[in-house]
Amino acid sequence: MYELHPEQKKAFQAMTPGQKLQLLSDLYNSARKLKAAGLRKQHPDWSEEQIEQKVREIFLYART
Repeated sequence: MYELHPEQKKAFQAMTPGQKLQLLSDLYNSARKLKAAGLRKQHPDWSEEQIEQKVREIFLYART
C-alpha cells in the first residue's frame, strides 16, 4: 500500500471533514472526465450520449 509523505499526512489531518469530502468529490469528478476523454479518443464515432452512458456503466460496475 502507498504510504503518505509526512507533509501529506499532516495536510490531510488538518483538513475538516467537509474539505475531505470536497476533495473526494473533486477527485471522483476528475476521474469521470478523464475516462470520458479516453473513451472519446478510443471511439471518435460515439455520440456524447454514448460516452456518458459508458462512463456511467464503468463507474457503476467499477470496470475499466
